[in-house]
Amino acid sequence: MLADAITTIVAALAATRRGVSVSWRAVASTMTVFGWSVVIAVFVGFVGGHLLGWAEFIALAWAGTVLLALSAFYLVGRNSFRIDLALPVHRVVVGEKAPGEVVVSNPTRRHLAGVGVEVPIGDGLAEFHIPGIPRGSNASEIFLVAAERRGVIPVGPVRTIRGDPLGLFRRELTWAERTELYVHPRTIPIPAISTGFVRDLEGAATRTITSSDVSFHALREYTAGDDRRLIHWRSSAKTGVYMVRQFEETRRSHIMVVLGLAESDFADDEEFELAVSAAGSLGVHAIRDARSVSVIASGERAVVSARSDPASFSLRTTSRIRLLDDLTLVQRSPGATGIVALTRMAGERAADASVAFIITGSATTVAQLRHAAAGLPPGVEVVAVICEPGALPVMRRVADLTVLRIGYLDDLQQSLARAAVQ
Repeated sequence: MLADAITTIVAALAATRRGVSVSWRAVASTMTVFGWSVVIAVFVGFVGGHLLGWAEFIALAWAGTVLLALSAFYLVGRNSFRIDLALPVHRVVVGEKAPGEVVVSNPTRRHLAGVGVEVPIGDGLAEFHIPGIPRGSNASEIFLVAAERRGVIPVGPVRTIRGDPLGLFRRELTWAERTELYVHPRTIPIPAISTGFVRDLEGAATRTITSSDVSFHALREYTAGDDRRLIHWRSSAKTGVYMVRQFEETRRSHIMVVLGLAESDFADDEEFELAVSAAGSLGVHAIRDARSVSVIASGERAVVSARSDPASFSLRTTSRIRLLDDLTLVQRSPGATGIVALTRMAGERAADASVAFIITGSATTVAQLRHAAAGLPPGVEVVAVICEPGALPVMRRVADLTVLRIGYLDDLQQSLARAAVQ
């Protein structure tokens, strides 16, 4: 009997010790810096009060102990609610604001007390206090995410905060998963780009009528100077008049946009952002016109596939959204390939390009641009766009190279129209 009693007592003590240990770890993990300060003050009060014989220190220590015990009761209770994070719009343009909503639902049959909610937004933090929620209902808070700079803004995960009014304890619980908001560069509509069309028998038929091609259009009467090989003899025999064939001209057009990411090509970040917007405007316009387009950049980016060439990579051009998503991630880098070497690589990647736009900053000289253009295949129409915020728009021809200098994104539209790049 005595042995059984001893065994029971030992087991009870062990269980109590485990319970106290678990409880202490739970409380200690939720204690704030201020809470630990109070704990230290309580310890010093008890020790100092007994050593020095000061009853005031002991009284303050007991007051702190009671305060800690009462504050710890605020952590008691289950989190029976459900929290969802909704971001209706996952892509915005620089300067816009994206709405978000935090919804707290109460699926229980009892009234739930209010709860503090935190939503990390980029480097910032949005804080809300959701009031008490009746049973079977929900409450929501709407917030706005300011898209001030191009890039990807992480939103969430949502955290609920439970703690005491004095801030001695704080317990965080993570709920909804993190979502991302893509901030696209600003783009503008630009004139139709007809330069760079190349006669190609395997190209697409156009409305331009010619006497030598493969896409038959119609018959017309023979006029002096027509090639007699084009006479349609059967129709001529029926009408009694010589009839010749007409054709629709077939063309192809492959636009290549070269965007340098080397820090040495740009004077500052503002120039680089203007260059990204210019590249996006040209690429988006080509995609909307259903024309072949390649956008090639140098240097590093946030996501690089296993097959990517570290010196250059191609952005996705299967759709406008995919291109802008990739442009959202590009960043200039001190180790990125310079514009001259990049243009040569781009010419190898898109050897069938008919027109190339070289997008760079004011730190790039015209001599470098001519050197870069020389690395492209013969017959490619080359347009260099120098981005220099605040500068007056200038267009000039340097040998076979067209150089556009823009100070604002709208200047790109006007310069292309003036250059008859339609």
